Amino acid sequence: MLNSYLNAFISLLVIIDPVALVPVFISLTGRMTVQDRNKNASKACWISFILLLVFAFGGEILLKLMGISEAAFQIAGGFLLMIAAVEMVIAHHTGMTSTTPGEDKEASSGRDITVFPLAIPLISGPGALTTVVLLMQEGESSWMHQAILVGIILVIMIITYGFLRSASLIQKMLGVTGSNVITRVFGIILTALATQFIITGVKTAFF
Repeated sequence: MLNSYLNAFISLLVIIDPVALVPVFISLTGRMTVQDRNKNASKACWISFILLLVFAFGGEILLKLMGISEAAFQIAGGFLLMIAAVEMVIAHHTGMTSTTPGEDKEASSGRDITVFPLAIPLISGPGALTTVVLLMQEGESSWMHQAILVGIILVIMIITYGFLRSASLIQKMLGVTGSNVITRVFGIILTALATQFIITGVKTAFF
C-alpha cells in the first residue's frame, strides 16, 4: 500500500517537474519585485491545487457521462503521459509540459500570469490533470485513498511553491545544464510510469 502512494507521489511530482518550472518562472517574472514574484507563485499554486482537486473528484463522473471505461482512460492516459515523457527527454515542446510559442506571446502581452500560463498549463497541465484522475481511480472510492491523494497533491504544491520561491537561487546552483539533466531523468521515470498505466489498462480491458 505504501509503495502505491509513493508511486502516486513520484508520478505527480515528475509530471509537474518543479525544477523545469524555475527558468520559465524567472523569465515570466523578471520585472517583478521579490514580493510580487512570491505572491504570483503562491496564487498559481493554489489555483493549480484547486484545479487538480476538481479533476481528481470530478474526472470519473465526466468519464461515466461520456461513456468512457476506466480501462480506456488508463490506456489513453498512459499514451498522453508518454508524449509528455518524450517531450521532457528530447526537449521537444508540444504544449504538454510547457507552453507553445503562441502561448508565450499571449502571456507576455498580459498582466496576470498566475492563471495563464503559470497555473495552466505549466503546473496543472494536461499531464498532471490526467494523472490525478488515473490515481483517484485506483482507490475504488475509498475515502482514505482520496484523503491521502489530496494530501499528496497538497504536498507537491508546497514543494512546487518552494521551488518557485527559491527560483533565482536554484537557477544559480543548477544552471541550464543541471536543470536539463534533472528534467531528462524525470522524463525517463515518467516513461516507465506511463507504460505501467497502459499495461494496467490493457489487463483491465482484456484479462
